Amino acid sequence: MTPRPRAIFFWATGVLAYIVAVFHRQSLGVAGIEAAARLDVGAAGLSILAMCQLLVYAGMQVPVGVLVDRLGSKRMLIVGALVMAGGELVFALAEGLLPGIAGRTLIGCGDAMTFISVIRLVRLSFPAHRNPLMVQLTGLLGQLGAIASAVPLIHSLHTYGWTPTFLIAAVVGVVSAFLLITVLRDTLPQVVGEPPSLKAAWAEPGTRLGMWTHAATQCSAAAFLLLWGYPFLVQGQGLTPSTAGVLLTTLTLCGMVCGPLLGYLAGRFPFHRSRMVFVVIGTTAGTWTVVLLWPGRAPLWLLVVLMAVLAANGPGSMIGFDYARTFNPATRIGAATGIVNGGGFVASILVIALIGVTLDLRGDNGLDAFRWALATQYPIWALGAFQVIRYRRKARRNLLAAPRTNP
Repeated sequence: MTPRPRAIFFWATGVLAYIVAVFHRQSLGVAGIEAAARLDVGAAGLSILAMCQLLVYAGMQVPVGVLVDRLGSKRMLIVGALVMAGGELVFALAEGLLPGIAGRTLIGCGDAMTFISVIRLVRLSFPAHRNPLMVQLTGLLGQLGAIASAVPLIHSLHTYGWTPTFLIAAVVGVVSAFLLITVLRDTLPQVVGEPPSLKAAWAEPGTRLGMWTHAATQCSAAAFLLLWGYPFLVQGQGLTPSTAGVLLTTLTLCGMVCGPLLGYLAGRFPFHRSRMVFVVIGTTAGTWTVVLLWPGRAPLWLLVVLMAVLAANGPGSMIGFDYARTFNPATRIGAATGIVNGGGFVASILVIALIGVTLDLRGDNGLDAFRWALATQYPIWALGAFQVIRYRRKARRNLLAAPRTNP
């Protein structure tokens, strides 16, 4: 097998592991109502489950990034797959909040090791001008896991029940680990040169530009898919579970269309990447404003529009990883990617928490309560946009002072 097909083959193996990781990550999103009943928790309790998973995920991004730079992608992907399988096993048997937290924490821990490892495969295996598109394709294909965690998981929960559904999810994780052990090889040896440096990655304004880009563009869709979208559609908008599942799948499918387009545009017009970011933030905030101010329940067509707009959030957040690649050498790409990814998920945790706390303060899960809860997203968008402008200026000044690569 020649070098290029070999690189694509190993990348595809890593992407398969990422698809499984996304499935594990978002399996709570459509199980929120069942989880509340099984674990005997309210809105705040559900927020705690999602927050613990994401806190571990976000908190591990930087150390995992450093480890990926030192140990390579294969080892980290295998460990991540096995840890997530263990988390699904614990969650399948959980009957209270604490065991539920333990299961979701393990899933967050294993998930943290996956995406960064695949991004390293991309960075070291493909030429620079192909990187934005390959990163978007990675995110796009990963959404197949989100599709599997929507309608199929809802059907399994209603047909087979809680424990069999999540035991099957654990088996899927074990199969993923076996494939990684038998098939994957790191496509290139560790780069020799500048040693991995977390301090240097953080000091680079381009890394923080990527972090705030990821935070501002990802948080709304992440909170929607990971926890609050399904309850909002079913309890707030009065849709049937099957219709809500179709809408969540629509969001994912639209994201799979947006990803390659944004990847191509980011690679073709690198000086306009921040404008793409502002378009994503602006259209997301604007569409949510229409939905939240709509008198009564929003019509189905408007909810479909919301799904299409939220679909651009994930691909938009991938531009943050392209900033990390642009402004950092290969030897610290794991650390820089970890910083970018961690920032995005910290923002997502904050939005999930604010929505849950607001719902509990309102004392119900009706439409008006969801309106107040979802309005807590606006300060996050505003702060993220401000920081993108701030670090864009700093990154451009550094490039002009010491040019080393295309922006």
